[in-house]
Amino acid sequence: MSDLFESNEILKKLPKHLKQFIKPQNYEDYSAINQAVWRYVMRKNVDFLSKVAHKSYLDGLKQTGISIDHIPNMYGMNRILKDIGWAAVAVDGFIPPNAFMEFQAYNVLVIASDIRQLEHIEYTPAPDIIHEGAGHAPIIANPEYAEYLRRFGEIGCKAISSAKDYELYEAVRHLSIIKEAPNSSEKDIASAEEKVDHLQKNMGEPSEMALIRNLHWWTVEYGLIGSLENPKIYGAGLLSSIGESAWCMTDAVKKLPYNINATYKDFDITKPQPQLYVTPNFAHLSLILEEFANTMALRKGGLQGVQKLINSNALGTIELSTGIQISGVFTQVIQREGQPSYIQTTGPTALAYREKELVGHGISTHNKGFGSPIGKLKGINLAIEDMSPRDLAAYNIYEEKVVTLEFEGGIQVSGEIITGKRNLQGKIILISFKNCTVSYNDTILFKPEWGIYDMAVGKAIVSAFSGPADLISFDLITHKTSSNTIHIKKTKTQLALETLYQQVRDYREGTNTTISRTKVLEQLIENHPNDWLLAVELYELAYLGSETELCDKILKHLETVKQNKPELGHLIDNGLEIVNQKQLS
Repeated sequence: MSDLFESNEILKKLPKHLKQFIKPQNYEDYSAINQAVWRYVMRKNVDFLSKVAHKSYLDGLKQTGISIDHIPNMYGMNRILKDIGWAAVAVDGFIPPNAFMEFQAYNVLVIASDIRQLEHIEYTPAPDIIHEGAGHAPIIANPEYAEYLRRFGEIGCKAISSAKDYELYEAVRHLSIIKEAPNSSEKDIASAEEKVDHLQKNMGEPSEMALIRNLHWWTVEYGLIGSLENPKIYGAGLLSSIGESAWCMTDAVKKLPYNINATYKDFDITKPQPQLYVTPNFAHLSLILEEFANTMALRKGGLQGVQKLINSNALGTIELSTGIQISGVFTQVIQREGQPSYIQTTGPTALAYREKELVGHGISTHNKGFGSPIGKLKGINLAIEDMSPRDLAAYNIYEEKVVTLEFEGGIQVSGEIITGKRNLQGKIILISFKNCTVSYNDTILFKPEWGIYDMAVGKAIVSAFSGPADLISFDLITHKTSSNTIHIKKTKTQLALETLYQQVRDYREGTNTTISRTKVLEQLIENHPNDWLLAVELYELAYLGSETELCDKILKHLETVKQNKPELGHLIDNGLEIVNQKQLS
């Protein structure tokens, strides 16, 4: 895995299950057209964003070493990012939300290394290096915002998903891929959009992950900062979109004060946003994040927390009041008067304390699941965890004693106590029995012939969250995507156009100044009559060199392109305007 990226002190701390998402950047795969797309967007963005972006953005461009003229090289970025305590890795498009946020918790920026096509230069629903590199990276140079991003990842990766969330993630990933892919049919795109739309309208009760993703969208991706009357841009989705960064500043986009209500406002990644939220400052973002975190099962636990894990149908963890943590796929909870009485996992389960697996209680021991009562014993005010050694002896909760423990929730545990484990505070957290029967009314939950019964001790569930307590307890290297970014074989025409772009790039950078730009223009007009970006780049060189005759030829060609493709008119005009402004300045 290490051959996929150049490691450093920050990346070395990444757990293995996150490294499975990393892919090599393959910088040489970027064509001269890709480089021209980057350059156009960055020149347009920096020109416009200097007026409307938060001041941290332009400062961050310099601090993170992101060039206007070249797609950033991940290795170079990492050498600079480490000075602000961050790193970057390349991935293939969308990755699962929990993983995306967990990367952030480790101060690692996830960058989709592909770049949008020229046809989608203003906006793409697919994550790309313009969005990530030009949007996310510069703003993290602001220490307060960077800490918000890290903290968001730390909390967000613990958010519990629903089974439908992953289905929606795969559908959105597929849509983003085919919308960006060359030669995708309108029928296929429409079908993918229909599936996403159907899923979004039938998600049921939103999960924690769905809600925190809303917060992520309205801040990290599409956030505004300052006053409602004069906001500035800091969200990466806006910073990287030459279309939407201008659109969002108009009165057509409603500006709302950012508060916890944004949690419940859904979004559509395929359309410009009709409203945006304005935070007064970066510190306010952290306040709202903590307000949301207080509603999560991570901090509330209880019956609702277990039920969220059951609904997720995925690996999760509950923590009891003694600190013991049970990690597995939760499938059942018995309740009484709104309180959990018994929890059950199915399949491999591990027990931990303070995120460290208990010796002898990994998935090899509990490979068929784990069940345990929760709560106090019936008729005894003192919970087991609060009993002193003398109390435990008085109630026969002692090694080699045969005992029947009847819990308030109706669970009964009968067997011979073998031993127990205590936490650092001396509270008993686990009791092991042999010849044990566990029952609830007439239902047998554990039989003696099943072997040793390990009972977790705790009067309440204090936390429930996504993923395992100890990362090494489970094999998490299991990620498989249903679709990968599509790279089709280039046609001779496309390769010829790339060659022309490369010649102009070489001329501008001084690596080959013998190229005839007039001949390049002639070939462009003859063989690629609707291409506009190379013509704009040729115009820039001719304009800077005061070559009036060549400028006139190029402008005449661009007028023809605008007549044939009116939808390209504003892109051409914007490109020419940047050239003229640069010359004047």
